[in-house]
Amino acid sequence: MKKTFELDFRGRKLIVEHGELAKQAHGSILVRYGDTVVLSTVVMSKNVNLLADFFPLMVLYNEKLYSVGKIPGGFIKREGRPTENATLAARMIDRPMRPLFPEDFKNEVQIVNTVLSVDQDNSPEITALFGSSLATCISQVPFNGPVAGVKVGRINGQFIINPTVEQTELSDIDLTVSGTIDAINMVEAGSKEVSEEDMLKALMFGHEAIKELIKFQEQIINEIGVPKYDYPKLEITEDLITEIDKSIRNDVDKALRIKDKQEKYAALDNIKEQLINKYKEASEEKLKEEELAELLTKVANVFESIKYEVFRNIVVKEKIRADGRKMTEIRPLSTAIDLLPRTHGSALFTRGETQSLSITTLGALGEHQILDGLGIEDSKRFILHYNFPQFSVGETGRYGSPGRREIGHGALGERALLQVIPSEEEFPYTIRVVSEILESNGSSSQASICAGCMSLMAAGVPIKAPVAGIAMGLITSGDDYTILTDIQGLEDHLGDMDFKVAGTRRGICALQMDIKIKGITEQILKEALEQAHQARLEILDVIEKQIKEPRSEVSKYAPKTMTFTIDPNKIKDVIGKGGEMITKIILEASHVNTVNDINAVKVDLEDDGRVIIYHTSKEIIEKTAEMIKDVVKEVETGKIYTGKVVKVEDFGCFVELWPGTEGLVHVSHLAKERVEKPSDVVKVGDEIIVKSLGYDKRGRLNLSRKDALK
Repeated sequence: MKKTFELDFRGRKLIVEHGELAKQAHGSILVRYGDTVVLSTVVMSKNVNLLADFFPLMVLYNEKLYSVGKIPGGFIKREGRPTENATLAARMIDRPMRPLFPEDFKNEVQIVNTVLSVDQDNSPEITALFGSSLATCISQVPFNGPVAGVKVGRINGQFIINPTVEQTELSDIDLTVSGTIDAINMVEAGSKEVSEEDMLKALMFGHEAIKELIKFQEQIINEIGVPKYDYPKLEITEDLITEIDKSIRNDVDKALRIKDKQEKYAALDNIKEQLINKYKEASEEKLKEEELAELLTKVANVFESIKYEVFRNIVVKEKIRADGRKMTEIRPLSTAIDLLPRTHGSALFTRGETQSLSITTLGALGEHQILDGLGIEDSKRFILHYNFPQFSVGETGRYGSPGRREIGHGALGERALLQVIPSEEEFPYTIRVVSEILESNGSSSQASICAGCMSLMAAGVPIKAPVAGIAMGLITSGDDYTILTDIQGLEDHLGDMDFKVAGTRRGICALQMDIKIKGITEQILKEALEQAHQARLEILDVIEKQIKEPRSEVSKYAPKTMTFTIDPNKIKDVIGKGGEMITKIILEASHVNTVNDINAVKVDLEDDGRVIIYHTSKEIIEKTAEMIKDVVKEVETGKIYTGKVVKVEDFGCFVELWPGTEGLVHVSHLAKERVEKPSDVVKVGDEIIVKSLGYDKRGRLNLSRKDALK
């Protein structure tokens, strides 16, 4: 039976429907937020692999282009692989929900969000997060929710929950925050150099709104929720835990204090391997194959638990980090620029054992990325791509199209640097930054921001200010906690928080926070932001020592540009019939045979009449501009011009004053004396002087050679 629940959430209706759609799913919720409609479902497999070392959770965010009245592009005309936005939305739902499933729960769970209708003023991503949480909470799937999220904006100092598209454009904060009723557990933000104090206020403002959504969910759960599934668990006896603890604790402690990453990991792997072999040799003749596999899984789990506990004791109790640093100390930094001679800009940023080589490429505005998604934007001119090859961590692995991690890290770096990118009017280029991770031991996304910033300045992109990023960590032990600056891989893997903060000297440009515990308090957030601020200033000192400000000119290998404005009504004349005129201009100015030639000049014609020309040669740019200006140049009545005869007919001849502008000299206006045949006076290719007689009623230009002759 269908049930409907309604909440007036900050002046907008939030409607939940249950019992009508997708009834065979274990949990199904239809959420209406304004005209945005999302169907959220959850299904759990009864088959379970208790020996798996991970929780098999899949979160999908399926964008349907019919939801915004679009037909997909391409030949197939149906939705294909997820867009980057869909991937980021799925991650945004996964990140706050994953820590709330029981640690020993190993049944496969799939959460699928189908976006059915989109009202751009009411975020489908936030709606999907709400639906995912509620669908899971009312189902039999074990889950320690609910969780909810909101967007926070700020206009003229006033915070706004879930701002509209128009409000977002005016806002200096674009924050997505999620959490439980007690604490925040996920943050994603871009901002225009906002202070730490103001960002903290925005976070807490958002959390107050989250509490309202969670109370609404709890009301629904109490009415339609079902009992939770009593899932199978891998039972480990206290005797086994005590036995293993006595045999390896000291060795694990020594291994965790080794400073070198590879040596540390090798020592830990060796302890684990010897431990497993010990139990395997002692039990393989006594146990069946399945029983032995279960025992060895238990042994491996106990090893991981001991490693986790020892690591936390070292950090929180002894205040000693894995590599010997102080809690607020950044690993050694080094920088370099101009490593690659033919690229438009390149920079290398190394922090300890994490290294990013970033390259900037400049292109014409027409080379922007086309977006085929649910958003109102259909293109973007600044792009940051992040590549993480397996050799960066000394391993073999999968190579192919970018995964969720690469897309997510690239989006974070792009968001941070976008805040300082000059406007299209200031710098009429499409800008692409690529971060190649060459080494990784924690926080490669923030290294990408630092290297990307330097490569932009080296390429001559007039960014507003240098940007640096740092990753903060959190280690808790009971009520005690320690915040770490510049976490490395092990501190991320065994820690409770990965809190990335990027910004300029003036303020924050981007935030991202993921945690493995249920939530963190306002005090921890405050301390982490303050600690990150000091670290950011240290890194900016190093960056500015390498390159203080953007270069005044772009690379000699980058396209130069010229911009001027013509009458928008004349754009069609510059293009010409079937593109004939613009093709002619490009070929003649560039001295090439095809517009696809790498040496061909590029011309962008904007709807507002702006003409933007790109080429490495200033001479070719100037020649192109001259030819375009000739096409749009107006002929003044009564003025004398020099033109070229392009066609001779019995009734007169046609004269080209400049490319795209021709007029007729009637036979009666060819000479002062009577002319029988125009070919007796002129031939094709002759240059003659003519006087403009103006345009006739049909818009044809009439010229006179007779009136121009003295």
